[in-house]
Order: sequence, then structure tokens, then C-alpha cells
Amino acid sequence: MRTSRLRSVLWPASAALTSAGIVLAVGALMAPRAVAEGGAPFAVVTDKTVQTECGACHMAYPPGMLPTRSWQAIMGKLDDHFGENAALDAKTTKHITDYLIANAADAGGGSARRLRGVASDQTPLRITEMPWWIREHRGEVSPSAFKDPRVKSKANCVACHRGAAKGYFGDD
Repeated sequence: MRTSRLRSVLWPASAALTSAGIVLAVGALMAPRAVAEGGAPFAVVTDKTVQTECGACHMAYPPGMLPTRSWQAIMGKLDDHFGENAALDAKTTKHITDYLIANAADAGGGSARRLRGVASDQTPLRITEMPWWIREHRGEVSPSAFKDPRVKSKANCVACHRGAAKGYFGDD
């Protein structure tokens, strides 16, 4: 009897503290991450060189959006980067490549869900070719929306996801 009374007094308080602790811990872990594909987080680009060099022409895409082999292929042909010469000096190229590989979708702890539908011999060069990207946008975005002059292309995430540069890819 005494134990159940004590439990009934302490349980609501301890449950509230536990729940609050979980919410705070999850919030702290998610703060520097972007949310996409049913809540699976993308790490935000934190490297200043990547932000500066890649962000000079387009948004610095989170490296977790592509597998290692894709980043290697993209960085290996910067002199023809989707029709543009984006060549960098060797030291900067290596620095960016190392960062992208260390944080790629298939890097340690990466989400297998992001690579679902990509065969091991496939090397997608565009984020918009990734099955997870297609799943996220199918039925939600009209193909004509990408032709809108304000959007310009599928690669312009910030046109629809206003917080994309800061890592927020949820529905806006």
C-alpha cells in the first residue's frame, strides 16, 4: 500500500522529467541537422571551405544526400561540373572531397534508407536522381513547378524549401 502511494506521487514527476529529458536530448541532437524522408536527418554542411566554394554557385548540399562514389565522381570532374568549369586547386579539391566522403550517405552510420533503390554499381551524379528524392517529391510537386522561372530547376532546393541552406527540408 505504502509503495503504491509513493509510486503514484513520484511517477508523474519522474515521467515528466524523463519525457522532458528525452525531448531536450533529441532536440539537441537534431538542432544541427536537416529533416527529410520521414524524419531521417541530413547533416548540415559545417565546413567553411565547402560552404564557401560550393556555395559560391549553388547551395552547399548536405553530403548525406549522395553516396561516396557519387561525390568522388563529381569532385573528380570539376572542370566539367554540369557544364561549368568549377575547377579548384588540388589542396582545396582534396579538402572538399575528404569532407564529402566522410559525411556521405554511406559513410559510417549513414542511413541505408537513403541508398534504397541505388544498385552498388550505380553512381548517381544528381541528387534529384536519387530514389529517396524522387519518393519525397512524387505526387507532391508538379513537374511544371520546376520550369517556373522562380524555381529554374530541381536542383534549386531553396526555391521551395526556404530554410534549405540552414538544413530545413520539410514541407514549407
